[in-house]
Amino acid sequence: MNSNFKQILQDLDTIVAKDPATTGRWEAFLCSPGYHGILFYRLSHRLWQKGWRLSARLLSQFGRLLTGVEIHPGAQIGKNFFIDHGMGVVIGETAVIGDNVTMYHGVTLGGTKSYGGKSGKRHPTVEDNVVIGAGAQVLGPITVGKNAKVGANATVVKDVPQNTTVIGTAAAIFSCAQWEKPFCAASVPGSFICKAS
Repeated sequence: MNSNFKQILQDLDTIVAKDPATTGRWEAFLCSPGYHGILFYRLSHRLWQKGWRLSARLLSQFGRLLTGVEIHPGAQIGKNFFIDHGMGVVIGETAVIGDNVTMYHGVTLGGTKSYGGKSGKRHPTVEDNVVIGAGAQVLGPITVGKNAKVGANATVVKDVPQNTTVIGTAAAIFSCAQWEKPFCAASVPGSFICKAS
């Protein structure tokens, strides 16, 4: 099977698996703006890799116009990437996203002018199995470690260690050995209840 087609099917299966409102591949293909944003990214990224930079940027901008999802074609995104709802997501040129990452609407993986200049790393690295809640801003050449969770509307400007949860502005590690309920990307400060140790 063609690797491009296999990637498209894998992205569709990720939507079906992670979105309880989507019942199958056709529904995901026709009705998921997050999927459409990823599809435009995958196509424009291939053009970018071939050195067709202007064509890649034009396709990316067309995708942004249609979906509300802005992913620079130079970004590097792994397998099973899921954007829920999609609108307002911004992913910068030097961002790196690992496998099995879930991101909600309004998330920015943004750069800062004080880092790297035009040729340096300006955007975050998000490692495998990370969940980033709606409206979160992850800024600069920082790393969000494996299995980390970023709460809704958090502002993250420092590295996030693996297996931790950060919430708030600016985000701080909210450590607790056990949760009364599972992590929810829409969590706000005070909404977590720790079990007694």
